[in-house]
Amino acid sequence: MSSAIDQARMGAAAPAPTAAEAELAVQARQAPERSRGYWAGVWRRVRRDPVTIVCAAILLLMLLAIVFAPLLAPHDPYQGSMIRRLRAIGTPGYLLGTDELGRDILSRLLYGGRLSWFIGIVPVVLAFCIGTVLGVLAGYAGGRVNMLIMRTTDVFYAFPSVLLAVAISGALGAGIFNAILALTLVFVPPIIRVAESVTQGVRNLDFVDAARASGAGGFTVVRVHVLGNVLGPIFVYATSLISVCMILASGLSFLGLGTKPPEPEWGLMLNTLRTAIYVQPWVAVLPGACIFVTSICFNLLSDGLRQAMDVKG
Repeated sequence: MSSAIDQARMGAAAPAPTAAEAELAVQARQAPERSRGYWAGVWRRVRRDPVTIVCAAILLLMLLAIVFAPLLAPHDPYQGSMIRRLRAIGTPGYLLGTDELGRDILSRLLYGGRLSWFIGIVPVVLAFCIGTVLGVLAGYAGGRVNMLIMRTTDVFYAFPSVLLAVAISGALGAGIFNAILALTLVFVPPIIRVAESVTQGVRNLDFVDAARASGAGGFTVVRVHVLGNVLGPIFVYATSLISVCMILASGLSFLGLGTKPPEPEWGLMLNTLRTAIYVQPWVAVLPGACIFVTSICFNLLSDGLRQAMDVKG
């Protein structure tokens, strides 16, 4: 009986939490629920957008086709014969015809998609990683660090992206990896600018100030509180750059600054088939059609993701 009384007295003597502490506790409990609710809302808005769903389905089918190209390709993409050169679409055994060297167009499109997607996506991924780090650093640190990074970025904006990519590729020489390096350097500056802008809007919010006031270091604040709020907009913007990167990569291959013959790549195929446009026009435009469809699907998909992740929308 006495122990129960003592426990009751100790409980009564414990100080009651303040209103601020109670509010913080409530927010801490509700944070995971809000996070789950946000992503559930994003997925719900994506499912309601038929354009986004169709574009995602087309890109998924294309990805599966190029991944399983060895199983789907009816012929060797490098083996040709001058006897069957420039066959029309629908020729028995050659569904999409043959090119100027008698190679199967369908097989070369399937294998060429691997290189086109690789050169179109890898530079954006590398630029996303580099640009996010530099942009968040510039936006959070401010001062001289911001001035150094952003003024260096402005130098790249003095040149159009196409001319800059051609100039860098021309200086490095033709080749896949040189083209990837050139395109990465082209896309790092815009991602830095976007990352710096969104970080500037986040770094002075209340929860960031509270984290700094609690004694958290700058690296911890950026890793835990800033990155989670800026990666979404940066990722959506980077997704929109994939379509531009694919077009630029195909343009470099078309000019002879990207993939080298006889590798099957859509831009290079478009270059080699341009002389056959008056003989077999439909065969000649197939690589361009693949580039167009892929680029427009990535562009529309990024627009759908941006709208779905916009809470105000």
